[in-house]
Amino acid sequence: MWSIKTFSELTTTELYAIYELRVKTFVVEQQRIYQEVDAIDLQAHHVFKIVDQQIVAYARIFKEANHVSFGRVVVAENQRGRHLGADLMHHILQVIAAHYGERPIQIEAQVPVQGFYQRFGFTTSGTPFLFNHTPHIKMIKPALATETQLKTTNQPSDQSAS
Repeated sequence: MWSIKTFSELTTTELYAIYELRVKTFVVEQQRIYQEVDAIDLQAHHVFKIVDQQIVAYARIFKEANHVSFGRVVVAENQRGRHLGADLMHHILQVIAAHYGERPIQIEAQVPVQGFYQRFGFTTSGTPFLFNHTPHIKMIKPALATETQLKTTNQPSDQSAS
């Protein structure tokens, strides 16, 4: 089951499971020593999937000054290869369209997975940089409201010329 919650809506059990998955993946598996828990969690929308009482996919979505961003995109190691990453991206984009649709999207993707985000319409911007000892690249996507408005304005009009 997929869930979308603000920080205050998360149960303590869900919060623990989210932090456990993030630390297991980003700190232990990827061997990156950094402060995993930060203040962004307090303002973010948290998107996650639960299978057999375990969080198996997760991301957080948050507003920046001039854009919306998301990060901590993770699929549990024992669930990889089952297209959960693509399902998660579809949920992320739905939440962005519903809550932040007028803002462009900007993320800092790990360089090895930039192709994954390109499949969802993201393009690279600039050159790679190190973030928490890992090569990242800025990726952007236009505001989703703009895409929706374009689809609407390209529809044939019901009005006839007089």
